Amino acid sequence: MPAGPAAAGQRWVMRLTYVLTTLELTTLFMQFSVLPYLSRSLGLDSVSFGYLQTTFGVLQLLGGPVFGRFADQRGARAALSLSFLAASALYLLLAAACMPALPGVPLLFASRLPSVFMHTLPAAQMVVTDLTAPAERPEALGRLGLCFGVGIILGSLLGGTLSTAFGILCPTVVALVANLLGAVLSLACIPSTTKKAQAPPPGGAKASVFDLKAITRLLLLPGVLPVFLIKVISGLPSGLFMIMFSIISMDFFQLEAAQTGYLMSFFGVLQMVVQGLIIGRLSRRFSEENLLRASVLVFTVVGLGMVLMSSVFHFCLLVPGLVFSLCTLNVVTDSMLTNSVSPADTGTMLGLSASVQPLTRTVGPTLGGLLYRSYGVPVFGHVQFAVNALILLVLWRMPVSQSRDKAH
Repeated sequence: MPAGPAAAGQRWVMRLTYVLTTLELTTLFMQFSVLPYLSRSLGLDSVSFGYLQTTFGVLQLLGGPVFGRFADQRGARAALSLSFLAASALYLLLAAACMPALPGVPLLFASRLPSVFMHTLPAAQMVVTDLTAPAERPEALGRLGLCFGVGIILGSLLGGTLSTAFGILCPTVVALVANLLGAVLSLACIPSTTKKAQAPPPGGAKASVFDLKAITRLLLLPGVLPVFLIKVISGLPSGLFMIMFSIISMDFFQLEAAQTGYLMSFFGVLQMVVQGLIIGRLSRRFSEENLLRASVLVFTVVGLGMVLMSSVFHFCLLVPGLVFSLCTLNVVTDSMLTNSVSPADTGTMLGLSASVQPLTRTVGPTLGGLLYRSYGVPVFGHVQFAVNALILLVLWRMPVSQSRDKAH
């Protein structure tokens, strides 16, 4: 990062970006904590609630790449403002669904529609990527994981506390006000663009943000597709397990709601430690390729442990390895992918990368539920072990660095 006033300005923008990311993620997890109770109060069964979650996942999946291209073309200020305004619309509809005089179920499903533009984390990743050198990027992206951990803890605690003390409407209104504040701060304080080198987007300066050829073109660049596929396939088994975790915690671990909340807070604390403290130090000592192999190796070991676990105590022993693998995989692959494309395409690449989690949320409830009902909890360990052991063999036989060297 350059010295002088420009460097001070960049540091201020990055700090504000971390604050805005924490704000948005906190309200998002507030919503997640109250949504099941709101759905139940409106008379939705588990199948309908699954449709609601799938709708959210599909919209985020479709919107991620388009939002990333919008961020590349229109800049950081427009991207963050759009995301916060979309989130505000979601919480406004959610608050309306809480009012007995209004049709709750249609409003609840309508509240999922603005999520197609809710991508604050990818927008923040673009800002951080644009303002950091490649060598500093894993550590800077890891700090966004720290924001994620804070969001999990604060959001879960605030959502449960406010809804218990004042009703379900209260956390939705708080989230609405917080996201309106985020939109104002984005418009007032974030620069219109954070890119050092401006290049015309593929297809010309007036290419549409919906140009699918320009979006998919990035996946065909040397070194991009292998890393992207590793990101998708390696994290899928643990993603399926986490989607089913609320049911597994009740049925398999026999946990009460409060105990599940404590366990999720444990997840959040570990994620803060790993992404905020550990990944930065590791990235200064080891290459991205070695960190990627390490995450896949730990995934494999954790998968074997999940096959053998029989109690929540056993699971708690596996959680640190699971969190390390998830965090390292996401941070390192995001860094490798953005290093493989031009500065003008970092937003689009991060939008594609951000679509991985919605993809898991889309197929997860159906695929995870089928596996769980048919084979029980150990099947998630079997799948995770087999998938990541195969990826580990491929990584050792075909080093990722070779394809990335060709890209550069």
